[in-house]
Amino acid sequence: MGDVKQQKAIIYCRVSSVAQMQKGDGLGSQETRCREFARHKDYDVIEVFKDEGASGSIVDRPGMQAMLKFLRKQKNEQYIILIDDISRLARGLEAHIQLRTAISVAGGKLESPSIEFGDDSDSVLVENLLASVSQHQRQKNAEQTKHRMVSRAMNGYWSFNPPVGYRFTQVSGHSGKVLVRNEPVASIVQEALEGFASGRFETQGEVKRFLESSAAYPKDRSGEIRFQRVTNMLHKVIYAGYLDIPNWDISLLPGKHEALISFETYQAIQDRLNSSPRAPVRKDINEDFPLRGFVTCGCCNESMTACWSKGRNTTYPYYLCFKKGCEQYRKSIRREKIEEEFEKLLLNLRPSENLFAMAKKIFRELWDRKSAKHKHENIEIEKDLRKIERQVEQLLDRIVDADNQSAISAYEKRIKDLEGRKIVLREKASKSGARMPAFDKSFRTAFEFLSNPHKLWASERLADKRTALKLVFSGKLPYYRNEGFRTAPIAQPFRLLSDIKGGKYEMAEREGFEPSMGF
Repeated sequence: MGDVKQQKAIIYCRVSSVAQMQKGDGLGSQETRCREFARHKDYDVIEVFKDEGASGSIVDRPGMQAMLKFLRKQKNEQYIILIDDISRLARGLEAHIQLRTAISVAGGKLESPSIEFGDDSDSVLVENLLASVSQHQRQKNAEQTKHRMVSRAMNGYWSFNPPVGYRFTQVSGHSGKVLVRNEPVASIVQEALEGFASGRFETQGEVKRFLESSAAYPKDRSGEIRFQRVTNMLHKVIYAGYLDIPNWDISLLPGKHEALISFETYQAIQDRLNSSPRAPVRKDINEDFPLRGFVTCGCCNESMTACWSKGRNTTYPYYLCFKKGCEQYRKSIRREKIEEEFEKLLLNLRPSENLFAMAKKIFRELWDRKSAKHKHENIEIEKDLRKIERQVEQLLDRIVDADNQSAISAYEKRIKDLEGRKIVLREKASKSGARMPAFDKSFRTAFEFLSNPHKLWASERLADKRTALKLVFSGKLPYYRNEGFRTAPIAQPFRLLSDIKGGKYEMAEREGFEPSMGF
C-alpha cells in the first residue's frame, strides 16, 4: 500500500494595529500556533499570507485577496486554510460570511486550533455567534477608545497624532503623555505662522517655500511640501494653545500644551486667509534672480522677468521686460548690473551715526509714551470683556427661543467669534499686567536692520533677501534701462529717518501715528 498523500495547508494571519504586535498576539505568534496545529494534523504548510494594519471589518485586504487569488489558480485541489482564531478572519458577521463563502468557492476549507468549523446547523450557529461576539468586541473597543479620547480632550489633552512641531512625552503633574515642543521643527513652524500673520510671507506659497528651505522640516519623498499641508497648518488653532474638535462639541478649549503662537496671531492668520486672494507666488523666483517680480520696467510698469541665456561657451543671467508693445521688449539687462545698482540703493539708505542716534532718541520717546499708555489698557479691556459676556448671554437666549436651524447656526457662529475675541482680550490683559520689556532689548534687531539693511540682503537665503525687499520698500521698484532705478518707494521706518534728516520730525507726532514696535 503506497504512502498517503499529505494534505496541503495555507496559513492566514492578520493584525489591525502595532499594539497587537507588542502584546504578543502579532503575526509571528499566530503563525507559530498555526504551524503547531498543522504539525499535529500532519498538514504540509506551503504558503503563509499576512495582513498587517488591516481592520477585521474590511473584506478587501491585500493579504486575503492574494490568498484567494492563489487558491483560484490551483485546479481540482483543496487546501486547508489555517487561522489562529475566528477574529483573525473577520471582526464582523457580514464580513465573516463573505470571506467564508469566498474561501469555500475558491477551494479552501477553514480550520483553527480555537474552533471547529462544520457545515451542520449547530456548527454554523456557533460559528456565527462567535463572529457576532467578535464584532461586538470590536465595536465596544472602538466606543471605549473614543470615550477615553473625548474625556481626555475635554480635560485639555490632545488625543490624536501630534501635529508637526510637537511630540508626546511624559510630563510631571500630568496624567498620560502631553504635547511638548519638538525642536528645531517647533521654531520653524512658529516662524512660518508668525511670518504669515505679520505679512512677512504674503502668500501660502511663500510659507511653502520657507518650509522647504528649512532642512529640519519634514518633507515628502520628492523633497517638497504639498500646499494642502501648508493650508492645514495655518488653520490649526492647536498651535495657539487651544483644542477645537467640532465632532466632539469641543470649541476653543484651553489645552495643557505649550502654544507656539498667541491666539491673536492665530486670528491674524485667519483674517488673512479669509481676505481677498493675493496673486499666487511665482514658482520661478529663485536664488538666481531674487529681484524677479519686484523690479518693474520703467517704460511699461510691468514686472520684469529673468532668465539664463546661452552664449557660445556658457550661460549668462539677465533681467528683461517681456511685455509686448513695450519699447524695451526683450531687451536684456545683465544681472550683475541691475543687482549692483540695487545694492548701491540699499547702501545709500544707511543712516549716518548722528542721524541714527537722533532716530533712536525719537523711538525711545515713542516707546515711553506707549509704556505709559500700556499701564491703563487693562481698564478698557475689562469693559470690553463685560460687553462681550453680555452679548454671548443674549445670543444664548436667542438660541433657546429659536426654532430655525439656520438662525441657530448663525448664532452659534457669532458666539464662537465672540469667544475668540475674549481670548484675544485676555491675552492682551495678561500682557498689559506684565512689565514691558526693556527698550534696548525690544529694538535691538530692528535697529540692527535699520542701521544696515544691506546686511539682510547679503544673506544666502532667498527668504531673507525677499524679507529685506518688503521691509525697506513699500512698493515695486521701477528700473530704466539707461538710467537705472528712479525714486524708490521706501517703507515707513526709512521714510521717518528721511524726514528726520530733512528736519521734518513733526510728521512723526501727527495724530494716529504709532510705528510698529517690531518693524
